[in-house]
Amino acid sequence: MEAAESLGRLGPLTDLIIERLQIGDDVAASKFGTDSPIEDPVREQQVLEQVRVKAEALGVNPDAAVAFFQDQITASKIVQRGLFARWTAHPEEAPTTRPDLGPIRERLDQLTTELLRELKGTEQLRDKPVACAVQLSLAAGSGAALERLDALHRQALRTGTHSVCH
Repeated sequence: MEAAESLGRLGPLTDLIIERLQIGDDVAASKFGTDSPIEDPVREQQVLEQVRVKAEALGVNPDAAVAFFQDQITASKIVQRGLFARWTAHPEEAPTTRPDLGPIRERLDQLTTELLRELKGTEQLRDKPVACAVQLSLAAGSGAALERLDALHRQALRTGTHSVCH
């Protein structure tokens, strides 16, 4: 059986944003209880530079792509901070295993390419503010419901979709 997808023309983009947010759970689990900080400006700068290069190669506006991915990074930090707070307050909910960041970062890099392709494929729609807002609302609302996102992840989704519509 195929997984349900978010509705509307921005559904595929929104599904990728949600997947990236959910990977933030694994990032948080890998960092929780270690010296690894949530803020990693060096890694963030590397990601944004890769985004700029890939965006140019795909014909996506590099400044818009960097702004979009800055939102993704901020959204991920919202998830990580929220989970750290939850796990600190409720240690019984804290992860008992620590995922390896290597494969997580590989998947995040794959998602970067997929997200850039979706940005390119939805360019014309995203240039129409009203149509984009309607499609984004439909996609985000249905995606949040399908994935049963909690309040923390819904807040992060709002941040992650902030600059989808131009």
